[in-house]
Amino acid sequence: MTPVVADIAPQGVAEEATGSPGARRRGRVISAGAVLAAALMAGHGLVPNAGGNLGSLAETFLPWLGMSVPVLLVLAAVRRSAAAAVVVVLPAVVWCSLFGGTLLDKRSAGGDLSVVSHNVNDANPDPERTARQLAASGAQLIALEELSEQAAPVYERALADAYPYHSVQGTIGLWSKYPLRAAEPVAIMAWNRALRATVQTPKGPVAVYAAHLASVRVHPSTGFATARRNDAARKLAAAVRAEPLPRVVVLGDFNGTGDDRALHPVTSQLRSAQEEAGAGFGLSWPAAFPVARIDQILVKGIVPASAWTLSPTGSDHLPVAASLRL
Repeated sequence: MTPVVADIAPQGVAEEATGSPGARRRGRVISAGAVLAAALMAGHGLVPNAGGNLGSLAETFLPWLGMSVPVLLVLAAVRRSAAAAVVVVLPAVVWCSLFGGTLLDKRSAGGDLSVVSHNVNDANPDPERTARQLAASGAQLIALEELSEQAAPVYERALADAYPYHSVQGTIGLWSKYPLRAAEPVAIMAWNRALRATVQTPKGPVAVYAAHLASVRVHPSTGFATARRNDAARKLAAAVRAEPLPRVVVLGDFNGTGDDRALHPVTSQLRSAQEEAGAGFGLSWPAAFPVARIDQILVKGIVPASAWTLSPTGSDHLPVAASLRL
């Protein structure tokens, strides 16, 4: 008698082998999800910003779309769909083409100017401790954002010995081991949220811009609200474009990532120290579990040697740092 094996084969395997409607349907749904994830990553620039700034929102968390790959692979395994598992390779390839190089360690030794940028949080419970932590980094230049009227004098006292030169303009401060010249506010918003100064380094002058672009909000009715931030970015970009010095450093809290098209007026003029000389994504916010790098160190006419994040302070942001060759 010929044995009947179909009755004892796992249902999913049998369906896959026979091409049953159930197996094909499950495979098609997973495959469609894989194609959608790949298309969104590859064509994120085509996602419109009209109606809630969905394009900027997607680009803010663009690397995290790679998490769709393991999720879809698990679903394909659970559903026993070999065809769907093969299609999941597509978003994996797209993600690697976009971000694979970011995972490499591009840091190198040396550098002529080390800089730190930190949104210290106006509700920081211990600004003096935060100042000591930042000074311990040994950076020659420290930019602080979100300084409150009460905390600014604390930072000035705590950093005075190590950083004899400083300028505070509104909620932005710049501390330097080298002389500062022509420190002045940059009008990017109705109140002082940016400054420009010339740092007289041993290898010549460097124009430094420290900025804190407007915050963004996500509202159920209006979507990703970025209008004020985008306007501030355009004004900062205009100031950088008009800068006469050939060597420029722009650093601060941009409330947006380098992938966000709305920041293109600024980022298109400059190069990211993290992208060129970092290891990994250098995520900086929120400090407890960073999901985005919204704190930036950008340069022009300067070669980044290395970039990294510092240990948490009392802020909801991580400090970001870079060593630069002038």
